[in-house]
Amino acid sequence: MSFTVPDDLRYLDSHEWVQVTDDSARIGISDFAQDELGDVVFVDLPSEGDDLAAGDDFGVVESIKAVSDIYSPVSGTVTAVNGDLADRPELINEDPYGDGWLIEVDLDDESELDDLLSAADYEDQIA
Repeated sequence: MSFTVPDDLRYLDSHEWVQVTDDSARIGISDFAQDELGDVVFVDLPSEGDDLAAGDDFGVVESIKAVSDIYSPVSGTVTAVNGDLADRPELINEDPYGDGWLIEVDLDDESELDDLLSAADYEDQIA
């Protein structure tokens, strides 16, 4: 099976992605991760203003098959939470890189991005 792995994102080996624009980072889970989980039925996310450290878990995605922790690829302060997921968690399955994004954070240290997987490295991992 072939999964979408956008080139402009960086990835954690635990299947989270991050997209950076200016000093802001949008975080979600990969197409591979949502497929492995199956139908997502609930998401527990942090609140705006919460501080995250790279590698720490910040929430939970619950599907009909499993409950999985979500890990932050970067350190920063949560500036936005995707409120649409409260009523429509299936957006993660339908559009993991678009409407199914999870949170946005203000980056503390952009050099943390150097520790993440490129799209090609992530594709190798899930192959």
